Amino acid sequence: MAENDFPGALGDHRITLVDRQHLTVSGVSGVERFDEDSIALSTAAGRLLVQGEGLHIEKLSLDGGDLLVEGTVDSLTYEEEEPPRGGLLGRLFR
Repeated sequence: MAENDFPGALGDHRITLVDRQHLTVSGVSGVERFDEDSIALSTAAGRLLVQGEGLHIEKLSLDGGDLLVEGTVDSLTYEEEEPPRGGLLGRLFR
């Protein structure tokens, strides 16, 4: 078995939600933005948007890729990455 075949290996992405109040996400590479109603994350599986009420980041470890959120979670949505926009000429010739 290779090193990356084990749970928790770099690049592994998991979500655990308990009673809509305690959210644990692994495979997090960054937090793009956050407030009490939404948190946008970069993960190993793409961009993840967490929406809810009273959301607070209780723990963030980018070294380990782990995030713990407390609050009421209403939805978890993966968003498609937007392709980088070119200049005016690039947009005209698409």
